[in-house]
Amino acid sequence: MTASAGEVESAKVSELSAAVDRFLVYLRDVRRLSSHTLAGYQRDLLTLQTHCHEQGKDSPGQLLEADIRQWVSQLHRRGLAGSSIQRSLSAARSFFNFLGREEGRPRNPAASVQAPRKPRKLPKTMDADQVNKFLSFSEDSLIARRDRAIAELFYSSGLRLAELAAINTTDIDRHSRLLTVTGKGNKTRTVPVGSVALDAIQCWLDVRPRVAADADSAAALFTSNQGQRISARSIQARLKLQGRKAGMHQDVHPHMLRHSFASHMLESSGDLRAVQELLGHANISTTQIYTHLDFQHLAKVYDAAHPRARRRDKD
Repeated sequence: MTASAGEVESAKVSELSAAVDRFLVYLRDVRRLSSHTLAGYQRDLLTLQTHCHEQGKDSPGQLLEADIRQWVSQLHRRGLAGSSIQRSLSAARSFFNFLGREEGRPRNPAASVQAPRKPRKLPKTMDADQVNKFLSFSEDSLIARRDRAIAELFYSSGLRLAELAAINTTDIDRHSRLLTVTGKGNKTRTVPVGSVALDAIQCWLDVRPRVAADADSAAALFTSNQGQRISARSIQARLKLQGRKAGMHQDVHPHMLRHSFASHMLESSGDLRAVQELLGHANISTTQIYTHLDFQHLAKVYDAAHPRARRRDKD
């Protein structure tokens, strides 16, 4: 964002602007930040100076948390993205922390001010028909059996990419139809495996090469042509290739299958807590995003079925 001539004029020399100048010198000479980073700090703090000057406050000691909130609101009204506002707030916090160390100011008016939240993107999912289309493997080669088992297991149990790549043959209890996986934070959880996925895994194990590159690969459930544990990158590439073979109109990636699993489970059961456990989410707020997907589905059904949902065409 380039400062306008008006902003430069309004942010005239004052106690506040002098403090900003000292801060920028500190960033340049002590922190040795790049010229690009320095320019960013300068632009962000110039907007703060301009706002404060318009409010008749030209001393850092005059600024209250309310003034910082008004500044953030002004940036928001001007159309700045949440990430840009967050960057400006970060510059302001660093500036007031500097003054606290330099002048013994105990209060940082920007410390507790938050930028507007960015709208959370809903995860991409496939409906049941799209999943069935994707999982229709036309080949029965060794590689096709492995790829089908991988895809079925992703959708059956809602696994993360790293979780699936790390699975060993001993992690699956076929009798109880349960799988033990190690997720984020090295936490383990046990998830059910559907019969279709179990059958696909058995078809793969029937032809899985016995020769392995090392001990870790020998234990791995899924291996590459070279006898090594299959990598996450390879899994992503194979799913993308299968999507193209199946005629999908979008690239399919592991998390899309995980998201589809979560969405379909929640849509059918309505049990948010159970879906949280299955996905291995530490916080249920992470799982709640799938309720928005469910509401989207309900809204589409409503719009299509309710006689008064759609606006009538004008006569």
